[in-house]
Amino acid sequence: MPRRPSRLVPTVVVPGWTGSGPGHWQTWLEEQSAQAGRPTVRPGFPDLDHPDLGQWLAALRATLADLPADGYDVVTHSLGAVLWLHHVADPGDSPRAARVALVAPPSPALVEPAVAGFFPPPLDIDTVRRGADGTVLVAGSDDPYLPEGIAAAYGLPLKMATTVIEGGGHLNTESGYGEWPAVLDWCGRNNLAFY
Repeated sequence: MPRRPSRLVPTVVVPGWTGSGPGHWQTWLEEQSAQAGRPTVRPGFPDLDHPDLGQWLAALRATLADLPADGYDVVTHSLGAVLWLHHVADPGDSPRAARVALVAPPSPALVEPAVAGFFPPPLDIDTVRRGADGTVLVAGSDDPYLPEGIAAAYGLPLKMATTVIEGGGHLNTESGYGEWPAVLDWCGRNNLAFY
């Protein structure tokens, strides 16, 4: 059977609150991508432990500034997914993404003083569609930060299909998501569907 060509566009890895350090699937994805010759870039957020929406947006936009329009993918996790929704609501002159995976976004109704400025996220169908050629939503069926489920919280308001991972929790290291071949596979192929 012939091998399908591998997608080699840059991937922007957008972590959530406290980042995604050793053992997290985003860090693993960066390592695996480097071995495959696929570039990744991560925004230099000034303080991962004390997120500030304005500072994080500035760091994200600085990271995107030199990327080719429609020529890069974005893989977010948790608060990083919420950040992306704020970004596409007011992208400035940032280049448009090709594909975006919003993984484990917390509930839009999350009440947490330390990240209150991020909530509720803008959920406008048209701005999300303008932000990329395609966007996918991925979450665990039992995510403690998303009790209403990904379909109710984001899929229905954005009129977007969702991928629900049974027993996936918050799709972080505590849920057993260190190595995650599915996300590596998504980055390496051209179609939008996560599975």
